[in-house]
Amino acid sequence: MPTSAPGSRARPRRGPARGFTLIELLIVIAIVALMVGAVSLALRDGNASRLEEEGARLSALLEMARAEARAAGTPVRWQPTVLADDGSQFRFVGLSVGITEAQSLPTRWLDPGTTAQVVGAAAIVLGPDAILPPQQVVLRLADRQLVVASDGLAPFAVAGAADAASVTLVPAR
Repeated sequence: MPTSAPGSRARPRRGPARGFTLIELLIVIAIVALMVGAVSLALRDGNASRLEEEGARLSALLEMARAEARAAGTPVRWQPTVLADDGSQFRFVGLSVGITEAQSLPTRWLDPGTTAQVVGAAAIVLGPDAILPPQQVVLRLADRQLVVASDGLAPFAVAGAADAASVTLVPAR
């Protein structure tokens, strides 16, 4: 019903309202940010992941050999080797007593590009003594490096890439 007052005529609506509200835009931006964050975490560096796996494997192998050395009462050493004729890249010296071929420890890295260097010595001493000197091994894969270390009492563990930067390599004696 029209009124007689000037300016009181309702304007006719010309279709649905266009555009987005501020809340809708903020929700979409938040969803996109969460998806980008999830994708960036999922796309880790492949070399870093493989090197961490090698470090965890090496620390487990060193602890297993250390336990065998203490149980058998024989000296055991671990040393990286230049690729030998049999394809070995590292070896355990002194563990051959009473171990069959099926029980022998591995001699190759999971990734063939992995290299290792013992810090300050030619080999890691694993026994038979319960208390050993502090020892470190630097693992390298492409441009990444990682340190596996023990203070002599604690088990061997991955010390991390940040600690690897502070390691000074001493030529083997």
